Amino acid sequence: MKRMLWIVLMMSCGATFISSLFPLYGKDYQLNSLEITLLFAVYAISLLPTLLIVGAKGSSWGLKRVLRFSIWISIASTFLFIVSQNVWMLYAARILEGIAYGAFTGTASAFLLKQTAQDKISTALKLSGVMVNVGFGLGPAISGIIVQYIHIQPLRLPFWFLLFMLLISLILLEMLPKDENTQNSTKTKITLGIPNNIRSQFFSIIGLPAFTFFMLGGIVLSLIPTFVKNVIQTDNLSIAGLLMLMLLGVGSLMQFFPWVQNPVNRMRIGIILLAIGPWIIVFSGQSANLFLLWMGMLIQGIGAGWTFQIALRFAGQLPKPEERPRVISAFYLCAYSGFIIPPIGVGVLTQFFSLNFSLVILNSVAALIVIYVLIYSVKFNLYYSKINSH
Repeated sequence: MKRMLWIVLMMSCGATFISSLFPLYGKDYQLNSLEITLLFAVYAISLLPTLLIVGAKGSSWGLKRVLRFSIWISIASTFLFIVSQNVWMLYAARILEGIAYGAFTGTASAFLLKQTAQDKISTALKLSGVMVNVGFGLGPAISGIIVQYIHIQPLRLPFWFLLFMLLISLILLEMLPKDENTQNSTKTKITLGIPNNIRSQFFSIIGLPAFTFFMLGGIVLSLIPTFVKNVIQTDNLSIAGLLMLMLLGVGSLMQFFPWVQNPVNRMRIGIILLAIGPWIIVFSGQSANLFLLWMGMLIQGIGAGWTFQIALRFAGQLPKPEERPRVISAFYLCAYSGFIIPPIGVGVLTQFFSLNFSLVILNSVAALIVIYVLIYSVKFNLYYSKINSH
């Protein structure tokens, strides 16, 4: 389990590694806010169909084989970043990274669960979620520190470091045992794979919270470096990276905090904090207050960690064991959908309004989703109590 979790951590670092570099790319390639958010969004646009296809076909192709190919594609993407000279090469590299992580994410969960004893499934899911989120935060933190304090080829050197990490991932993967015999793929349909008996619960208490978490997190990952530079008035790229690490990394570590044992109540508190944090970030922009920015990121991070943890837990608990891998893939599909429309929407809004006002609009939409989830949680709590009483 440990080796696989390390692979998850390093691949997740690669998925967000570019985030701290967006201001540099904006300056060197003359990209505006919309073009930067599009550069972020094409990653998710290529990730989603890959996740859907591989989620349905991955078992028949061989889980370890899919993981191997996904790491190689990520390596190819990293090479493309290193040699990039034009904007189209940046977009091509992001598309490749989206394909790589789309193939990796659902498959990694399924591969990890196959290697895990039944009584440790819940622990494996929690640790997997933690590694994903810590990796998402660690990636921009590493790249931001490298760019800020090592003044050697700022758009090249960070990716050499990432390349080294990916090669380690490949070595660790080859040390893991093969997955079980593959299934016949001819009759496998490409669908979301959500059983009818949990469809309502899935979308309302798993899919929507995951979407909201990634929607708000996606805005942070794509725009916070620019926000820090233009609104908070600092050029220190390591601050943006460390903010992202706090948002995702500290939030993940809060999953181990024992308070609020009831998962439904934990979800409620988490999604409320997830909604409050971005408003504090907006206020920090209005007052150019770095302390408020840190506080907003911390609160959003705690909420994000708890929301992600419980949504992933429900995705693993509600379906039958044989349905679990595809439901978890559907969970990630809903989550990564939050990386597409909202960031692009904010990029479009910034063409007409300030970045701060654009974030206000996004936060208002998120607040409406949070209200719905909280109302639905009353009904879900009765359902969850019933199935756990048997």
